[in-house]
Amino acid sequence: MRDFLLIVEAAESDAKLITEKLPYGLKDLEPVMSRETLNYHHGKLATSYADRFNKGEGDPDFNLAGNYLHNLFFPQLQPPKSNNKPHGISLEIINKKYKSFSDFQDQIFKTAMTIQGSGWIYMSRSGEIKIIKNHQIKKDIALLIDWWEHAWALDYQSDKKSYLENIWRIINWDIVNTRL
Repeated sequence: MRDFLLIVEAAESDAKLITEKLPYGLKDLEPVMSRETLNYHHGKLATSYADRFNKGEGDPDFNLAGNYLHNLFFPQLQPPKSNNKPHGISLEIINKKYKSFSDFQDQIFKTAMTIQGSGWIYMSRSGEIKIIKNHQIKKDIALLIDWWEHAWALDYQSDKKSYLENIWRIINWDIVNTRL
């Protein structure tokens, strides 16, 4: 796995940003995330952060952070599994901090629903659930959930709860474990 902190350091030294290629096909996350959502979200929106940063357009900090966050988000996804649950160190941290995966999911939902507008929800390496308003680089991300409308609106319309209930089916806990 690529060290995304190196991307940030490279960007700060005038290197060009890239959008990481998907480790799966555009249809592979269906029905949780449709081909249309993935094509728009990754193929157009996420790549635009790197493109704008590289061209010196817009807010460079916003574009840098948007690129960084999407390059963490997409690689941690995988084709859906019906009973996809954390294992290894991620399960240990979740059980220690929240008693169960179900309690952790409930806390993620409660935290996500406090966000007015768009943002990100993440579990830090210490197991804390945190919010990122707008785009910001955080160096303690273990698990990241995109809470911007473009991540869920095409597939779930205004039903953010269903998006959050379904995203667990496509989290690659092996990737989360490598971040821990």
